Amino acid sequence: MYQRIRNLREDRDLNQTQVAKMLGMSQTGYSKYETGENDIPTAILIKLSRFYGVSIDYLLGETDNMKRYK
Repeated sequence: MYQRIRNLREDRDLNQTQVAKMLGMSQTGYSKYETGENDIPTAILIKLSRFYGVSIDYLLGETDNMKRYK
């Protein structure tokens, strides 16, 4: 899961500070999600899913299908 959120960010040429700002948190706090140091809260998973337009199942590594269902 952690590698997926990093890959999504990098694929969009974003840095950690930009994503952290969108989430309303510090870059350091967001960095800990990407490294797996901290678990990602459900509310943050939902925001990331909406931001990147991918399913939460994709973020969690449960599927390789990125399609997000509304």
